[in-house]
Amino acid sequence: MDFQSEEPDDMSHTLLVQWTIKPRIAPRPWLACNRCRTVRPFEPSGKTRLNANGRRLDAWLIYRCSGCDSTWNRPIFERRHIRDIDPATLHALQNNDGAWIEKVSFDLDGLRQNAGRIEEFAEVHVEKTILNPAAASSLRVEIVLGLAMKTSLRTERLLSMELGLSRKRIAMLEEAGRVATTPLGRNTLRRSVKDQMRITIDLAGEADRNAILSRAGP
Repeated sequence: MDFQSEEPDDMSHTLLVQWTIKPRIAPRPWLACNRCRTVRPFEPSGKTRLNANGRRLDAWLIYRCSGCDSTWNRPIFERRHIRDIDPATLHALQNNDGAWIEKVSFDLDGLRQNAGRIEEFAEVHVEKTILNPAAASSLRVEIVLGLAMKTSLRTERLLSMELGLSRKRIAMLEEAGRVATTPLGRNTLRRSVKDQMRITIDLAGEADRNAILSRAGP
């Protein structure tokens, strides 16, 4: 997409930043709790269970009912021969590795295989890194998105929160052809944030351009 700008189209007039996005709250499956006698959200406990049957292993991620603390074992794999298990995965299971457990907790695709209803949360932490500093004459900001884990947060909401722009204003900039995304697609800004997505916003002529550029960086 070609932008209308007051300066030549080169990187010296573009603030290039990377946003690494990490969800704050793991998705919660809603399951029938025998003790509560109703459907409740279950939360990951941060613990795993590993069971051996000869050379074959079963592994689960333990969840707890938010109402009564009853447990649900979410299958990770069943009757898997030990030789077919990645050594790093086996080590993580044997040691209740927190980082590995967190990654599995945010695995929506895996969770959907065992739960019909899943509650997702849009709260995220955004770590910002400047890849190419802004010059005094910078007219654009280009944002490279990186996902530590999947999130249901919509792209337009992320931009609104982090740049201090209303979603109406973002829509107006998009309609004016001043927002470009890579990869291209219909309604990209209204879809969930994707890993390695690039968003470029033309800020030429915007009175609060410098404030937006400042908010885009750390």
